Amino acid sequence: MSTTEAGQVTGTQDKDYNIIWFVEACLSNALRLETYISDAERAGDGELADFFRRAQGESRKGAEQGKQLLASRLARQ
Repeated sequence: MSTTEAGQVTGTQDKDYNIIWFVEACLSNALRLETYISDAERAGDGELADFFRRAQGESRKGAEQGKQLLASRLARQ
């Protein structure tokens, strides 16, 4: 059996699945960073909390860009 799946089994091409995976990973990361932000704030480390907020913003941005890209590609199918 092949280790790559091109849509015959799942009905979703690898490239579409990859975008879906990326969006999920970005959103999961944004959620996890919320915990890290809280931990840093509780420890009184504003610098670290700000760092995690910036990272969280980038994760949200990546998720939004991925959703837009996926939507545009699905609309063309």
